[in-house]
Amino acid sequence: MKNLLRYFTYVRREKLRYRQVVARVHALPEEYRFTYHKIQHYMWNHAGGDGMDMIRVLADLLELFEAGAADGKRVLEVTGPDVAGLCDELLDTTKTWTNHWHEALNRDIARRLGTGNESE
Repeated sequence: MKNLLRYFTYVRREKLRYRQVVARVHALPEEYRFTYHKIQHYMWNHAGGDGMDMIRVLADLLELFEAGAADGKRVLEVTGPDVAGLCDELLDTTKTWTNHWHEALNRDIARRLGTGNESE
């Protein structure tokens, strides 16, 4: 029961943090806002688990965008031309469904073939 309460407290705190991030996104210049929302949509489609890792990544992205906007840079100067590549780099630090499927495929084949790599 204690762990459940701790989890709900954590979720509540992360939801509040997410709302604060969303409010800051509205203050970005239009091209940054548009790009942020497109990246956010792309990344949420890949989020795994409870998605709480994604809130941290999106907050970090927002800080990057705020700094770029404050320096007067265009958004593509901050992200580079391969925005999807940037997203994939950011996703490397989070739990994604792709990672889950990757691990499940290796595990299922190892179990069936008895290769001894069942823990992967």
